[in-house]
Amino acid sequence: MIKIEVKENESIDKALKRFKKKFEKTGVLKELRGRQAFEKPSIVRRQQVLRAAYRQMMQQNEAI
Repeated sequence: MIKIEVKENESIDKALKRFKKKFEKTGVLKELRGRQAFEKPSIVRRQQVLRAAYRQMMQQNEAI
């Protein structure tokens, strides 16, 4: 359970922003979306490899 204590003289907007950031870091929503439909392990692995290759390509382009 995520608890956010509103500090003295802190606006509700800032506290809400901190809550959203903490909630996003937990990965609950990402996991929920992933569980909505079953994906074969081979497809999951293929997507991971493609993402890794894309990231590596972007890092190499950034270094140039």
